[in-house]
Amino acid sequence: MHRLSYTQTQGDINNVLAYQDGLLGEISMPDLSPADESIARSERILTDLGYTLPERSPSASFKADLTPPSWEELSAMALSEVGSDNSLEDLFSEDELRSNEAEIRELNEQYNQLHRLDRCDIAIAALAGVLAGAADILLVGIPEKTHEGLKAGPLSDYIRDAFDREFPPDEMERLANSKASKVPFDAQDNRNTQFHVEGLSAYYHRLLSLGHDPLLGFVVGVSDILTGRMTTIDKSGAVVSQVMDVYDDRIEKDIFAAVAKQVAHLMSDMTTSMGLPAPLMGLFNLMQFGSIGEYEQTVAEIVQGMYYEGYDFIHFCSMSVSAAVAEAVVRIGYAIKRVREGYSISESIPFSTDREAHPKLATMLFIAHSAATAINAGKVYFTENPLAINYPQWLAFAKYSYQQLHWAILTKPNLRESYALGEIASELDDVYHQVNEVFADIQNGAIVI
Repeated sequence: MHRLSYTQTQGDINNVLAYQDGLLGEISMPDLSPADESIARSERILTDLGYTLPERSPSASFKADLTPPSWEELSAMALSEVGSDNSLEDLFSEDELRSNEAEIRELNEQYNQLHRLDRCDIAIAALAGVLAGAADILLVGIPEKTHEGLKAGPLSDYIRDAFDREFPPDEMERLANSKASKVPFDAQDNRNTQFHVEGLSAYYHRLLSLGHDPLLGFVVGVSDILTGRMTTIDKSGAVVSQVMDVYDDRIEKDIFAAVAKQVAHLMSDMTTSMGLPAPLMGLFNLMQFGSIGEYEQTVAEIVQGMYYEGYDFIHFCSMSVSAAVAEAVVRIGYAIKRVREGYSISESIPFSTDREAHPKLATMLFIAHSAATAINAGKVYFTENPLAINYPQWLAFAKYSYQQLHWAILTKPNLRESYALGEIASELDDVYHQVNEVFADIQNGAIVI
């Protein structure tokens, strides 16, 4: 039983190699040293007698017929001489096989070394995670309703004030009352619906209506504007898409006009007291399971309560800063380290996490976001408050965890094998080049006897 399995083509190659190996083994080179000694003595005698010896030339030779057989002919000859049960391992001795395995292990180790983090890499990633976690705890904070409005950490308050300055409430109110922002999916209760939507109210309609999602809205919301519908996931997890006949005047026939209306509507809702939900937050209404906390609430109920308490799109933007800190520290530290290692600036710019261009970057980002996420998990545990969950940070952690898992299980073994085969192919190219030179010399010159 062979250690390796072979395809039909590989089996044919093995047969030919075994056949050629046998032919090479039958070749015995004659001992020409006595003849060379006799020629040397004769040359000395002739020289002593005063004869001038002619210069040696390879021209006294014959041309060999080097027309090779076709592959089919060679395969047939090999099959008839050595049969079909030939293995590549049989062409090597045990010592050669062990040497080959050691060489493969060395090539694999060389590839692993390209992706292995050193102490500086780990320090950069750990520092990034700690700084991101500190920003989340000290600057982002937890949203809380006060008599002055929604407040959280200093960074969150600054960003919310910046949104208020960029989207002044009085201007947004005028925009909300204009036809340019009126959409069919903006029903605030069930008075104008054909099918009952559980929980639809002025407080929750933006969380339940997928058209209000800052991300999904540009697909579902635009579609609803074009078709005059409202698509919701209600508080009980039921998905309802219904025609809103009462809002026929809010329909747009042109997709560009529908997109413009979608943008205008999201802008008008941005800074309201119950603002836009965080991206994809409405999908959590489907999660009607769990028994969390003192009141044994489902995941959907927890998320609905978080939205009611102020966990909205603006707070999502505030939380994104801590994830951005992890990204920035890792990428800047990585770039500086690469430049100091001798790489050019263009080779050091870490815009992409492609493993070929930047072997260590994705792993460093995974470590940084893992550390930041662990800190946030501790924050949630000790505060016992779901509003402490840093949603963007967990999204980043999920993304890099998937990439790292996919890399470790699927991609890395294949690329490591390709690397080893590439190095072997490079060495084989040198051998082929030398063989080709020999054959070229034989074909263009002569075989000296």
